Amino acid sequence: MSPLFLQVPFLQVKGPLLVVQLLETTLLCLVNYASLVATNAARFRLLAGPDMKLMEMGLRRAQGPDGALSASKYSYIGGFDCTSNILAGKLYGIPVRGTIAHSFIMSFRCLEEVQPRELPPRAGGDPVDLAGLAVSWLQRVCDLLQTPPGKANQGELAAFVSYAVTFPCDFQGLLDTYCVRRSGLPNFCAVALALHQLGYQAIGVRLDSGDLAQQSKEIRGVFRACGAHFQVPWFATIPIAVSNDISEQSLEEFRKEGSEIDMIGIGTNLVTCPLQPSLGCVYKLVEVNGSPCLKLTEDEEKMTIPGLKTMYRLYDAAGHPFMDLMALEEEPSPSAGQELGIHLLGQLGETTKVIPTTVEPLLRTYFRDGQVCEPLPSLPEVRTHAQVSLNLLSPAHRRLHEPQSYPVAVTERLHRLFLELRQGSH
Repeated sequence: MSPLFLQVPFLQVKGPLLVVQLLETTLLCLVNYASLVATNAARFRLLAGPDMKLMEMGLRRAQGPDGALSASKYSYIGGFDCTSNILAGKLYGIPVRGTIAHSFIMSFRCLEEVQPRELPPRAGGDPVDLAGLAVSWLQRVCDLLQTPPGKANQGELAAFVSYAVTFPCDFQGLLDTYCVRRSGLPNFCAVALALHQLGYQAIGVRLDSGDLAQQSKEIRGVFRACGAHFQVPWFATIPIAVSNDISEQSLEEFRKEGSEIDMIGIGTNLVTCPLQPSLGCVYKLVEVNGSPCLKLTEDEEKMTIPGLKTMYRLYDAAGHPFMDLMALEEEPSPSAGQELGIHLLGQLGETTKVIPTTVEPLLRTYFRDGQVCEPLPSLPEVRTHAQVSLNLLSPAHRRLHEPQSYPVAVTERLHRLFLELRQGSH
């Protein structure tokens, strides 16, 4: 999967007319949504930057279970790091991540409900009452933060302890079920420090409401204070994850305000693609029985480029692609360093000369006569290729706001064929 530009054919089907016509709806259904979600995911990745962890969590908002499963797969290709969809992890090997839920926290009322409550030290030894240990740490944390311990919700503390006893190596807290500052944060720190005393290390927290960027900075400050005061260096770097209807605008605001966010969970605005709910890839006939054909229309964008074609991506000396070139299938491949006479789409009357430093063929044959003729790439290979291809684009073409238009062109021979067929149709 590579970046695709307007009017560049990216899939070629040859065969008996009736058979290839029957494939139209199936292929477009498979390609359109996949490309749409992967593109949407890539936009989020570009906005978030290369170091931010992105988690797809749109299972409950997608259009049906099939759409949700597809969204998990194609979000991963588009640049997301993991998914909350366990089935996608099982079927495709996508890393699975998740966090504690509000409902789990709200199901506890007091520490007496925690069963079991004892946890053996990681290095071995007799089990320790983790609930009692957390209570003692809560007092110390609240003294440091100058927060009354009585303000911390006991049900929330019980939920954290219960989770920590069950998953001591994967403990994480959801901080905003009640009050982040007075309850969620001190309760989490108390349990995380109790775990540390037994040799375990908490893996993160999540925020799901409020001013996420500002809260992340306040939470990071508390983590640093606890780490320094209690001499636990790793505490300062506990990952902070956020969710809550994250959009492209949200990511731009995080970047402008600055934040201490390490992971972002995106659901609705990723899998439903609200900025562009559909993708209009089309499937057009370009040759019948060896004779090229051309669709002419009042709408110039809907005119087809005739004939069996192959596509090339031309690169400049800096290693950036600067143009995609369509050529007839029987034409010799262009060579690096060779001057080419081309016609830009939208300016077909003019001839332009270009000299590519590198030429990359874009089409490869994977199926022939009903058989797979080349091994299909694995999902990680597809993802890596997609990310490398995106990163090769020049910043002017890659930016999301007012990007520079990427040129697409045809060879002299293809241009002549287009003119001949258009004149013969009048």
